[in-house]
Amino acid sequence: MEKKTGKRIMIAAAVFAALIAVFAAVYFLAVNPPASGAKEITVEIVHSDKTQKTIEIKTDAEFLRKALEEKNLIKGTESSYGLYVITVDGETADDTKQQWWCFTQGGQPLSTGVDSTPIKNGDKFEITFKTGW
Repeated sequence: MEKKTGKRIMIAAAVFAALIAVFAAVYFLAVNPPASGAKEITVEIVHSDKTQKTIEIKTDAEFLRKALEEKNLIKGTESSYGLYVITVDGETADDTKQQWWCFTQGGQPLSTGVDSTPIKNGDKFEITFKTGW
């Protein structure tokens, strides 16, 4: 009896977690839907040596990843959460040295990955090289 109860609880927890993820995605896209059509965004890149580069991107992309890939600005590895960005503008972060790329918009960390961050005309994003968790 205990095994069945434990198994039911695990199944219920998994279903509950999946429902939360689905509702969160639907809510996020309803609150901040991607814009279709032509748009221009600005991306400011801060490299490990603190040099800055500002790039204007004209795109029809609805999400940040596609806009950045159209300009060959990012590369990474695919994960179950989407693209894990390792290289930005030719500079590669080394996770064994606790190096990573921080994506922000208006100085605030993005709550989504590059795959699911919608863009609209006039958006400005910052990508900053960081060391340390």
